[in-house]
Amino acid sequence: MRRPVLIVALMLLVSVWAMSQVSPASPKVRGAGSPAYPLKVSANGRYLVDQNNLPFLITGDNPHALIGMGSTADAESYFADRQAHGFNAVWMNMLVATPAYYDSRDDGSTPDGIRPFTSYIAGGTDSAHYDITKPNEAYFTRVDEMVTAAANHGLVVFLDLIDTCCTAAPRRGIWLHVLLNNGLTAASWYGHYIGERYKRFDNIVWLHGDDFNTWQSTDDDAVVQAVAKALKSADPSALHTVELNVPTSSSLDDQTWAPIISLNSTYTYSPTYIEMLHSYNQKPVMPTYLVEGHYDLEKVGDPTDYGTPWVLRRQGYWTMLSGGTGQLYGNAYTWPFISGWKFHIDTVGVTQLMIWKEFFSSLPWQDLVPDQDHTTVTAGLGTYGDLQTRVSKSDFCTAARTSDGSVVIAYMPTARTITVNMSSLKAPASAKWFDPTNGAYTAVPGGPFANAGTRQFTPPGSNHDGDSDWVLLLVASDSTR
Repeated sequence: MRRPVLIVALMLLVSVWAMSQVSPASPKVRGAGSPAYPLKVSANGRYLVDQNNLPFLITGDNPHALIGMGSTADAESYFADRQAHGFNAVWMNMLVATPAYYDSRDDGSTPDGIRPFTSYIAGGTDSAHYDITKPNEAYFTRVDEMVTAAANHGLVVFLDLIDTCCTAAPRRGIWLHVLLNNGLTAASWYGHYIGERYKRFDNIVWLHGDDFNTWQSTDDDAVVQAVAKALKSADPSALHTVELNVPTSSSLDDQTWAPIISLNSTYTYSPTYIEMLHSYNQKPVMPTYLVEGHYDLEKVGDPTDYGTPWVLRRQGYWTMLSGGTGQLYGNAYTWPFISGWKFHIDTVGVTQLMIWKEFFSSLPWQDLVPDQDHTTVTAGLGTYGDLQTRVSKSDFCTAARTSDGSVVIAYMPTARTITVNMSSLKAPASAKWFDPTNGAYTAVPGGPFANAGTRQFTPPGSNHDGDSDWVLLLVASDSTR
């Protein structure tokens, strides 16, 4: 979730009785042609698959505040739009309140006044308090409706049941503060309640944390894990992940989460490949994806990179060529669900994200192995940089190949000649330049090229948007792809 200091650019155990009220069953609804949920981890631990073992390329959006800031009609409209554009996932927070979100209410209530718990003590951001063992059935019925609406549009929901954003100790965000006030026993009760209630939904992935800057505090980590462990015990088949600290982190940086999670969430405002490769190389092996980076129409205080289409493209292609299994896109208007969101959801960034999705979906993306030792692309790589390097200033070329040598892909954020070790391919190969701004291919004349020695490739000038980023695609000639 975004920090409150972000500058928006381009824009001005309840009781046993209560437990018995949880409906024991719910229809497994999903959109036509959508993946067969629930998702699971592939046999090699590197990516997600659906129940038919079809690879699931995470293509998500981050309407974090939708449950707390939107109506059910808003949700239906939003999900329909996202399904139509090709999204397959959304990240929503179950509880929404200030200071994390613009215009939200201190008591975490919905626009029509429904509070999440029946016991509320006012007192300002850091002293407001709820008894989390007293959930309000009306509020969680609203959550049910929104998760069901997402399922009807084929969307898996990355659902965060306790938002730990956004500030460092001692001034923590409201929900972490509430969790600490309730203590470990109540935290476990809440996790169990949520697990029992939502295990009937097959389109949920549990996302814990969220800008969890204080995870190294023993007390903070323990109370958030108490929720997660209790939820996992109630619904042992569900997938879990955790988002740790800004501005850069991976879930497995906190190894005590390893027994709980099955996805490694990569979070960075720096050149994406740096942290993504860190996540890819962590143990135990699990799928990693870009949970957050730069957002469309937004800039971050440090580094001050705007979320332009060019920056968003870099993040997406770097992710997939550095071991990633997809990404969650974000937008300055829709993560806090503020006024004007309806006019800013169908952006150039979204169009080009779907070009990204179609490109990788046409290839065996799940078999890509990052070219970490630079034995595939051997020259013309640019400068690797570090975590202080701005995304918009990095020129580093990332590359990956399938383990069988059928496909090689390289992404160049700036135009230059690169050298490819052709013996990394299993057979003579065709070569094409792919324009990530409009999805067009330009064949490299002279192919197929022998799978021996090295060969230099130079992109054909500026792309359709007038920028200089290109993708080189090499496909072995005996491949059916």
